[in-house]
Amino acid sequence: MSQVLSEETHRNLLSRIPHCTGREISDWLRTVEDGPALRFEEKVSWLRSEHNLAYGHAQALIHEYDLRRAARKLL
Repeated sequence: MSQVLSEETHRNLLSRIPHCTGREISDWLRTVEDGPALRFEEKVSWLRSEHNLAYGHAQALIHEYDLRRAARKLL
């Protein structure tokens, strides 16, 4: 089960990712898009194992990916 983060915590985690990883959020979102079709927690585990991300960063990226994907479907 995924942990629900506040909007502020989510934004703070996202803002730290480029500094911690050396890659922009858009690069990470493309990585998720091109990655395997998995459920939320499985995607988090995939990012952690394949790309050595911290749990919070991986979770924030997958959450952001899902938010943006849902927004595209509404348009």
